[in-house]
Amino acid sequence: MKVEPRTLPGFMELLPSEQIQFNGMIDKIRKSYEKFGFLPIDTPIIESSEVLLAKAGGETEKQIYRFNKGENDLSLRFDLTVPLAKYVCEYYNDITFPFKRYQIGKVYRGERPQKGRYREFYQCDIDIIGDEDLSIINDAEMPSVIYTTIKELGFEDFTIRINNRKLLNGLFAELELKEESVEIMRIIDKLEKIGKDNVIKCLEDLNVENDKIEKILAFIGIDGNTDDKIKALENLNFNNELFLEGLKELKEVVKYIRLFGVPDTHFKVDLTIARGLDYYTGTVYETFLNDYREIGSVCSGGRYDNLAGFYTDRKMPGVGVSIGLTRLFYKLSELNILKEEQKSISKVLVVSMTENLDKALEVGEKLRNAGINTDVYLENKKIKAKFKYADKLQIPFVAVIGEEEEKNGTVSLKNMETGEQKEIKVEDLIDAI
Repeated sequence: MKVEPRTLPGFMELLPSEQIQFNGMIDKIRKSYEKFGFLPIDTPIIESSEVLLAKAGGETEKQIYRFNKGENDLSLRFDLTVPLAKYVCEYYNDITFPFKRYQIGKVYRGERPQKGRYREFYQCDIDIIGDEDLSIINDAEMPSVIYTTIKELGFEDFTIRINNRKLLNGLFAELELKEESVEIMRIIDKLEKIGKDNVIKCLEDLNVENDKIEKILAFIGIDGNTDDKIKALENLNFNNELFLEGLKELKEVVKYIRLFGVPDTHFKVDLTIARGLDYYTGTVYETFLNDYREIGSVCSGGRYDNLAGFYTDRKMPGVGVSIGLTRLFYKLSELNILKEEQKSISKVLVVSMTENLDKALEVGEKLRNAGINTDVYLENKKIKAKFKYADKLQIPFVAVIGEEEEKNGTVSLKNMETGEQKEIKVEDLIDAI
């Protein structure tokens, strides 16, 4: 009995043409990260559950793929941040701080698969980790990296939205809502998805008093450009220490974002940005493609005070952002806005008109040695089938070698796009392509 070939729900497989596009996006992201001096690392997909789950709990723990192999209790990584925490502790004496790293890899979450939501997906992370302290200027470099990366991916109209959670926590302290602050931030973070009325309902369900709800909504509704909002925050005259610290940090981050060369057209202060995860302690970011808001944030992250608290007593503050590439690729494909820059891997297909492949293999090797991706057709088929192969794979050139070409030391080179065909010397083939 044959087994039906099928892919599990929540796992993405692409056809080669799509995979070329996907790999192209990874290459652009990687080059952009390296441009800013971020170093590559790669951590195992499988970790000891004890190490991986040190910080996990609640919904996260329910979504983790966990299994036993012999006596070992193992889990698949659910993000790239926890493995990073383990990594900086394990290799503390071998790495240089501030440690700027990037990692592009698959992570696994046992979520209920939905359209555009996956159980296996790529994350493209950058983080800067400090040893005991980390200058707030690093928080300003992140938008510069985001700006460069999103432009590299071919988008011009996007906005990096920034906030500081200390402002929100200071507000909640002023309103005597400190105990409910994490839950309130989760609710605020959903404002754009669920709307103002539902936010009010969720806050009421949390037993937040009406006058305090009004003050929260007034706070996150402060309008104007970046400088207007900072001025309005100053005019609130809050005396809460945490709020004042957050305001000072926000002003400094804005100052340095501009010095890093990010134009005001591409970033703004947004007091509704809270980031649901409770380990963010300061600056937070979300990035939106303005023409495609339905995609959601394409690059998010923030500052955290103590990355590795479950593994070491050392204080290791950090700041980082992540691009969820699998979901982004799916959404861009669905909206039909991916740019097809490269249609094939091979630049040229070498075919022989005779059964003797010696010359074709020799020409193929010469082209590869010159750095040109070359496919040599090895099957004994009619010439029509060989051209059909090149056409289906969208290979731009076909180099044909028949008896005459072999005798003359030439190839007949056909441009598959224009249909033009000319006989040229083998030594001139590299320049012609």
